[in-house]
Amino acid sequence: MHDEICRRRLAGQFLTTAGPQRGTDVVRALGAVQAQDYGGAKWAVAQRTTGRTDDEIERELESGQILRTHILRPTWHFVAPRDIRWMLALTAPRVSAMMAPVNRRLELDDRVYRRAYRVFMRALADGNSLTRSELAAALTRAGIAGASGQRLGHLMMQAELDGVVVSGPRRGKQFTYALLDARAPATPALARDEALAELTRRYFTTRGPATPHDFSWWSGLTVSDARRGIALLGSALERLSFGDTDHWIAADAPLLPRRALSARLLPNYDEYFIGFRDRSAIGQRVRETSTVTGGSALIPHVIVVNGELVGTWRRAFEKDRVVVTLEAHTALARREVDRVAAEAHRFGQFLDQPVEVRLP
Repeated sequence: MHDEICRRRLAGQFLTTAGPQRGTDVVRALGAVQAQDYGGAKWAVAQRTTGRTDDEIERELESGQILRTHILRPTWHFVAPRDIRWMLALTAPRVSAMMAPVNRRLELDDRVYRRAYRVFMRALADGNSLTRSELAAALTRAGIAGASGQRLGHLMMQAELDGVVVSGPRRGKQFTYALLDARAPATPALARDEALAELTRRYFTTRGPATPHDFSWWSGLTVSDARRGIALLGSALERLSFGDTDHWIAADAPLLPRRALSARLLPNYDEYFIGFRDRSAIGQRVRETSTVTGGSALIPHVIVVNGELVGTWRRAFEKDRVVVTLEAHTALARREVDRVAAEAHRFGQFLDQPVEVRLP
């Protein structure tokens, strides 16, 4: 049962099947890719392409082919410009409602938002992009107090959810904001059911087999919304039963590739596991999933072999190389160790840096 779930999810997420050439096509296929660890998220996207490097994914982000914003749950995600407006219209009301109690405590209300958004519109006009600290200074000059810390963070997040700002090109290592209208072309609005059906289709096509509760967790929508999305798709989804639980997958999901040893060094928050409320399928070999489901939000980078969690890995950047330290949480066969080490060298190719692999 768990083996089939893992094999189908690996195939649907381009981890054992051929993926698109460009990162933006990966993001479009998956709907959204969690991205609070910026470097890790770029590696997540690149692994699912035909071999994009870090510099190539960065150029897609710089040019606005991939955008980074708060759109689900809420946390940072990569999303494609063609999708950001209808997806925000679908998911942002729910995320805003979840944030409302904290926003009230921070004394953020519609009046503050209107004033702040006018400041953003002026400061970011003509294709300009500014860092968060530069926007904070603009807010202070406009007489909007408390433009720092958590209050500023929530104000910027609400501006993203309201479709005012989105990621701009990085300035060195600093992130910037730009106006959404400058980074994403206007697209036809979708009716809510149409948008719900489209997000449901993308989720179950790339992450199936999955349950309504899994989709609800990933999207931030209600379980009722998830079940409605499944109903809207009708025969486009296939029901699969594993034990006492019904799962759904796209009826035209890719055929499972021939069985062969696979290994991946997945970044923290990778969609292969973060996209599910129930992550037990990947924990059969180590007999637990606390590594990816513990109480801390700081999930480590993980090693999977044939879709199963087998350990963690760390990256350390030195002057002339990247050091990848592998830590197995279960016994690995020699050929499995060799395949995992090969993936570490693939990570070096992604970064265009020599790799030193350490096996404690």
